[in-house]
Order: sequence, then C-alpha cells, then structure tokens
Amino acid sequence: MVGKRVAIVGVGNVGSSVAYSLAMTGACHEIILRANNVDRAKGKALDLSQAARKHTVITVAETLEDVKDCAVIVITAGSPRLPGMSRDDLLLKNAQIMRNVMGSLKKTSPDAIIIPVSNPLDAMVYVALKESGWPRNRVLGMAGILDSARMAHFVYEKLGYGAGQIRCSVMGGHGDDMVPLPRFSTVAGVPLTDLLTWEEINEIIEKTKNGGAEIVSLLKDGSAYYAPAKATAIMVEAVLSNTKQIYPCAVMLDGEYGYKDVVSGVPVMIGANGAEKVIEANLNDDQDRKFAKSVGSVKQLIDALYTNKFYQK
Repeated sequence: MVGKRVAIVGVGNVGSSVAYSLAMTGACHEIILRANNVDRAKGKALDLSQAARKHTVITVAETLEDVKDCAVIVITAGSPRLPGMSRDDLLLKNAQIMRNVMGSLKKTSPDAIIIPVSNPLDAMVYVALKESGWPRNRVLGMAGILDSARMAHFVYEKLGYGAGQIRCSVMGGHGDDMVPLPRFSTVAGVPLTDLLTWEEINEIIEKTKNGGAEIVSLLKDGSAYYAPAKATAIMVEAVLSNTKQIYPCAVMLDGEYGYKDVVSGVPVMIGANGAEKVIEANLNDDQDRKFAKSVGSVKQLIDALYTNKFYQK
C-alpha cells in the first residue's frame, strides 16, 4: 500500500468533514481533495491546513487524473438527498457519477482501497466494484457504522446513562430496510434486551431507520454530514492502521448468509487490505427474514441499473 495518502473525491459537507476529522487525528500524512469547483477545494484545503495540528499535508487535485497513488480513496461525489427524495431516486444519476470516477481512479490509484459514501450506498458499492473489476475486499461502503451510531444515540436517549459504553449493531442495506440487531447490542456488555422493554426497543429501531430522513427534514436543504464523516474516518483509520477491528460495512456477498452478487451491510474485519473477512452472525428467524427483505431491496436497485441499460448482462 502506498504510504498514507488519502484522497477524498467530492468535498461538500461530508467530504470536507472527513478531511477535517482525518487532519485532526493525523491518521495520514497527506489528504488530496478533488472537487469540480477547484477554487472552492483550494479554499477548504487552505482552511484545513491552518486547522491541522498533526502535520497533515492537504492538497488539491485539479482533475481526477491527479488523484495518484493513494492508499485509500473516499468517494462522496454525487447528488445530495433532498426533502421528499428517496435514496432510490438518486440511483441512476449517482451511478453514472460513480462510473466516471472509478473509470479514472482504477488507472491512477490501482492499489487503493475504495470507500463509497454516495447514496444509494449499496448500489454505489456494486457499481464501483463492477466498474473497477477489483476483488470485493477493496471496495467497502460506509453505512453500518453510521446506522449503528444512530441506534446507540437513541439507546442513550432512552436510557439516560451508559454514554461511551453503548455498542449497537445494524445489518442490511443503508435505507428503510436496514436491520437493527437488539440481540447483538449491549451497554457495558449488558444485553440491550435486559435493559429495555421490547416496546422501547422497537421505538428505538424505528427512530434508527428514520434517523437520516429526520435530519433531512430539519435541515431542509441537505442531509447529515458530521456523523457520516466520522463513520467514514473510522473506516479510513482502520485501513491505514491495519487494526483488524470489526465494523458493519457494505460489501459484496459471495455466499455469506446465502447470498451472492449483491451488496449488503454485514460485520467485516477491516485491515490494510480492506474488508479482509466477512463475519457471519447467527441470525434468528425474524432477523433472517428482515435481512432477506433488505437484500431484496438492494437487488431491485441493481436490477434497475440493468433495466435502464446502465450495465448489460
């Protein structure tokens, strides 16, 4: 892997917040920003450089061809999700953006680990993999870490204690059919089911599913970015530091949980080679049904790409 150079393609609210998080921790020695508005990217690079305290060098790539020899590339480029717009509405527009981006990056940074953040997330991971032709471990989408953090927030909101000790797990697609897993969620090691009633847990699950939409409705002119950026930065740091820690991420399934050629959020071990191992959790019948529904929703998006002749089978 080439040094500790990280590129961020798309430096709107999410991309610039990822850059800020990485610059503050000093996780990488260089951050390359790439945006269509080059002057705006240069302004953000200058601002970030003056904020950094860890000697992180922040530069701007004027074209995608200048995003060279990176260890990790975060892709946030795409149309934002606006009020009343579903993630599905973004499918074709953002799929074309992802195709164009990957067409360049696979040539200029052939050894990079790719972390898509653009929505609809699971379909964008699929497009990135198909366009690059790379093995599945090298493209992992940011979703489950964010959804798990949202669930943990709502658990704390309900309990009123346990801050910093809440560990929640969410599987499935990043959307309305995500699968929060109370059985695998704990507070200081104590199962969530021992601390809350099922009525309270189900309320938390619904809040988690609607967490992104709630923020969109309140902001009115965009979507969440601080929490998605932090979740993305965690993934970047796990790759660069080769931590081998387990996080829920969107990856291509190859027989795990009984599915192939579809992307979904599952626990994976993240290291220097990306998603180095897919962890198969022991789901009960109810969780298995919900996961199947979530996988089915992603398959519909993938089929829509084929129907629109985005890809030819």
